[in-house]
Order: sequence, then C-alpha cells, then structure tokens
Amino acid sequence: MKESYFFISDVHLGLQSKEIEKQKERKLVELLLSIKDEAKELFILGDLFDYWFEYKRVYQKGFFRTLTALQDLSENETKIHYIIGNHDFAHKDFFEKEIGAKLYHDAISIKLENKNFYLAHGDDLLPDDKGYKFLKKILRNRTLQKMYSAIHPDLGISLASGVSKTSRDHTSKRDLKEVDLLFGSAKKIIDENYDYVILGHSHKKAFEKYNGGYYINLGSWLSDPCYGIFANGNFKIVDWK
Repeated sequence: MKESYFFISDVHLGLQSKEIEKQKERKLVELLLSIKDEAKELFILGDLFDYWFEYKRVYQKGFFRTLTALQDLSENETKIHYIIGNHDFAHKDFFEKEIGAKLYHDAISIKLENKNFYLAHGDDLLPDDKGYKFLKKILRNRTLQKMYSAIHPDLGISLASGVSKTSRDHTSKRDLKEVDLLFGSAKKIIDENYDYVILGHSHKKAFEKYNGGYYINLGSWLSDPCYGIFANGNFKIVDWK
C-alpha cells in the first residue's frame, strides 16, 4: 500500500549545459521510477522547468523522459500535484490531460495524516517585491499569453528562455534576503495553525522549527538535488545523489 508523500522543487530543467541537463534529468527520472510503489502523492512546488510555454498543439522540445516518467507515475495511481513557479508559469492543459497531474497557480492548503500543510513555490511570499508581483500579473495574464502564442514556437520559446534568465538574475541578487523573508512569511502562516510550510524559490535548503510547526525549503537541483518525504507523521529531506 502506498503511504508516503513526496515533494520536489526547483529542478530548473533546461537551465544549464546540455551535458549537465542530461545528468540532471537522469537523476530526476531515477527518483520518479524509484518511488512509484511508495508514493501516494507527489507534490511539485514549482520551477520543474527553467521555462515552459505551452502552445495549443506544440510543447517544447526535450525532457520527454521526465514527462514519460511522470505519466507512468500517474498511471501507477500516484496523485501528482504541480504548483507552478515563477519560471514555468505558462501552462495550459498538457499536464492535466496527458499526464494526469493537477495544476495550481497559487498556494494550496492540504491535510496529510492529520497534519496541516501549506504548500507554495514561495515567490508570492516576498512582501517587499512589488515590482515582481506587478510583472507576474502581466506574464500570467491569459489574454496576453494568447496573443503571445501567435508567435512562432521557435521564437516564442526562445523569448521565454530570455525572460526566465532575466527573472533568475533578479532573484540571484536577492538570495540571502529571500531566505529571511521566506522564513518570516512562513512563521506567520504557521501561526495560522499550520504544522508544515513547505516552499522552494530561494534555492536555499532549510528545515526550521517554529512555534510547534516547521518551515521547510527544498532548495534546488542546480547543485544539491534532494526531495522531501512525509510518512508516518515525520518529514525529512533526503539528498539524492
């Protein structure tokens, strides 16, 4: 019987060199295959891809092994929840129709084993980043995305990659500050009767206890791949080497 819940974040497929991406995807696929008999549910907390722009009849080249592994996991009765991040936000219905995953554009609250979980990518929890929040509203506007989809996919995906790099450069300048801000936001959420607040975005792994609850950040797969697992009332972060 499947009784474990798994969590990953910030894999950023497509960011690094071709050889690094090949190795990173291999590790990810190995993880997905290894948990198929144990994972009751899988939660992807954003930025699975470094950029994702989905057309009506076209999706971007590459990473078919990841897509196939996720589909196999779903068909093996593991529920997949995908909270989109600030890099892979331009989803339509491919993941839901073809893979069977449930997509979320915002944070979700869920009860697992009688514990209250708050799950989010984390980009919305930076209180002083008004510029980014304004940009996010523009980038996720459905009308603007529909207009953008009229661009040929070769150009459109190339532009999406450029926007992703700009966003990443902006984030990299705030890394240390974001760690404190995300923990501060997590404390407020825990005070609202949550047992676990699990985030990504900052790329800084964290496991902090506060007022009877826990703030957990899953880091990133850029240099230190890991995953979270919750089973039998306990949460742990596991390095995936």
